[in-house]
Amino acid sequence: MKAEYSRYLLEFKRPSGTSRGVLLEKETFILKISENGKEGTGECAIFRGLSFDDRPDYEGKLKWLCENIQQETEFLKEELKEFPSIWFGYEQAVLNLKNGENLYFPSDFTEGKNPIVINGLIWMGDINYMEEQIQDKLEKGFHCIKLKIGVDWKSEHDILQKLRQKFSKDRLELRVDANGGFNKEEAKVVLQQLADLHIHSIEQPIKAGNWNDISELCLETPTPIALDEELIGITDFNEKRKLLETVNPQYIILKPALVGGFSGSDEWISLAESMNIGWWITSALESNIGLNAIAQYTFTKKSPMPQGLGTGALFVNNFDSNLDLKGELLWFKN
Repeated sequence: MKAEYSRYLLEFKRPSGTSRGVLLEKETFILKISENGKEGTGECAIFRGLSFDDRPDYEGKLKWLCENIQQETEFLKEELKEFPSIWFGYEQAVLNLKNGENLYFPSDFTEGKNPIVINGLIWMGDINYMEEQIQDKLEKGFHCIKLKIGVDWKSEHDILQKLRQKFSKDRLELRVDANGGFNKEEAKVVLQQLADLHIHSIEQPIKAGNWNDISELCLETPTPIALDEELIGITDFNEKRKLLETVNPQYIILKPALVGGFSGSDEWISLAESMNIGWWITSALESNIGLNAIAQYTFTKKSPMPQGLGTGALFVNNFDSNLDLKGELLWFKN
């Protein structure tokens, strides 16, 4: 068995705004494993500024993996536990080596029989740009829309009010993602304003790492809270349990590239379900390679909720894809 990697820079079609700033490009690494004339491809989808493994020795660890690719899986997993995006790429490459073509988790989804329902993501920008995106998603038939908030709450609140005036909660599910954009006292006000508009949930209202504050908010909130960044960097199973028991959120959001790949996501899901905590899966600006693998994995988890999967359409230089979005339904083209 041999392995090699290459760095790849994805370029956005237009600058994409989040509460952390505007993104112009997205760095990623492609891992290839070959054995007996076959090849498997995975994406080590680091997210600079957010990933737990955004550190100076990242590429050094990738080189180490390629040099030690013959080692046992459990040994590699232990060595890579602080590099979740590299482990994520390794899992993909091994699965692809086994299943061939563009397959990671063969299922009715990859046979083109069943789709995945996804939410429509609205990127931050000026009011006109956000309303333009919303109109586009509504015209395409989305029943669940997620808006990034936390930069200009007054304007963002106005947009949500207008949407709710047009569409009842039964016609349009609205989710918001604050990316830690509020402090605790601000969040208390925002949570009530969101409840008045029948918002489905808010992701990460305050910055990650404040377990006591987020626990207090989750206990009293009139709007369901979903943990997102809060999960990043927690690799120990017992520590994961401790977080969920301490905070007791209404939902958790799983980004496989940031939480230890598919095996890491499986751990979070098993814990959440044992505590009656809801969950869904979200992509994190992967290329079509990682996105394809996440979509295939997501289908096998059988969640009835709209999932937060991207479509690969943000980048001008993405890889070819088998994924095909029709309205809010994500299909796999054979």
